[in-house]
Amino acid sequence: MSNRPDFPPVLDNSILTAFRACPRSAFLTYLEHWKPKTPSVHLHAGAAFARGLEVARRAHWEHGASPEDSYAVGLKALIEAYGDFQCPPDSPKSLERMAMAYEYYWSVYPFESDTAIPVLLPSGRRGIEFSFVESLGLPHPQLAQPILYSGRCDMIVTLGSGIFLEDDKTTGQLGASWGGKWNLRSQFTGYTWAARRHGLAVDGILVRGIAIYKTKFDHAQAITYRAPWEIDRWYEQVQRDVKRMIQCWEEGYWDYNLADSCDSYGGCQFDQVCKAPNPDEWLNLYFTRRVWDPVERKEHDLPA
Repeated sequence: MSNRPDFPPVLDNSILTAFRACPRSAFLTYLEHWKPKTPSVHLHAGAAFARGLEVARRAHWEHGASPEDSYAVGLKALIEAYGDFQCPPDSPKSLERMAMAYEYYWSVYPFESDTAIPVLLPSGRRGIEFSFVESLGLPHPQLAQPILYSGRCDMIVTLGSGIFLEDDKTTGQLGASWGGKWNLRSQFTGYTWAARRHGLAVDGILVRGIAIYKTKFDHAQAITYRAPWEIDRWYEQVQRDVKRMIQCWEEGYWDYNLADSCDSYGGCQFDQVCKAPNPDEWLNLYFTRRVWDPVERKEHDLPA
């Protein structure tokens, strides 16, 4: 197939998770780059929230600003990152609510008493926004280089006598099972794999959740661990999944799931596309093309 799209040079957990759920959906999203014309409020609001936390942490831990000044510059960064995005009227993740959630976060985990402290790295910088791009050891089917794997977690912290990866999650719901949902999450196993390749023998992952409701906020945190054999299993599974992705690319056919992934979590964005005898008509009418950059963790519009 001479007109098939390029195989991604860099993969991440989002791409692999989408492929595991439904190869066809992953193909449309990450190789043909079809995205809904209206971006997801959850992704946009979550990114703005994360930006605010990052700026506040850098102001305090790297530049020595007071807690109050750090919170203020972080809030400004959140507002700028949210921009003029039009929040759906039925969503609680408006700019106003995200700003209030940001203030709530610091009321729960203030700098003055938080026991999770970003580590001081050999470079002299604090362990804020740990990013990585690592080789998976598999040859790229088009390029004379290995396929790369990218990720980013919010912090590397000292907690008690251990070193932990820390990740913040905004959510619409917390419950008794929230803490246990991270125990097998490949995202965090990949973070641990990458940290150890950087010489950081982390002890586990600290996950902090902020629930954003229409009338209130809530929080929870959980610690999850990864044994060396779990990391080895993750790596082997990633290798198998990527080889299967390459096979789909070489054959020019990406399998349909046609099962639970079609209606889980509110339904797949491509449900009407897969129901249509002429899917291109639906794609051109209801979608636009934006490229997901797994290193920058951002989407970029394709040139016209």
